[in-house]
Amino acid sequence: MKEEGRRKKEEGRGKKEEGGLMSHRDQYIWQRGIYLCELCYNLTKFFHPSELYGLTSQIRRASVSIPANIAEGYGRVSRKEYVRYLQIALGSLRELDTHLVIAERVALVSQQQISPVFKEVDELSRLIVSTINKLAD
Repeated sequence: MKEEGRRKKEEGRGKKEEGGLMSHRDQYIWQRGIYLCELCYNLTKFFHPSELYGLTSQIRRASVSIPANIAEGYGRVSRKEYVRYLQIALGSLRELDTHLVIAERVALVSQQQISPVFKEVDELSRLIVSTINKLAD
């Protein structure tokens, strides 16, 4: 019974919601946020255990907040509300960037390890700002 429910749930991912509306999962910006979150979780796996409740936790929380706010905003009724949640996601992205800079500077991670994550942060930042500008017009 549980297996059947899980399978149905997975089959529904990425499909249009009732009424033909797109799901937040279909949004490219949300998908990139999820990808960034995966990168952050993979990066922090190698942090020293003493950082579990420090930068590890902060980086993971900030990265999770980004796609969560994109999804929440997409589910709101008005364009203005969606823009507001995108702005919140952008704030979380900048918070994440700060945590990553600190992790690099205190030698929790090498430049080589963190470079792809910084690249994704920069790209997602451009996407969010561009989306905000398009919706605000």
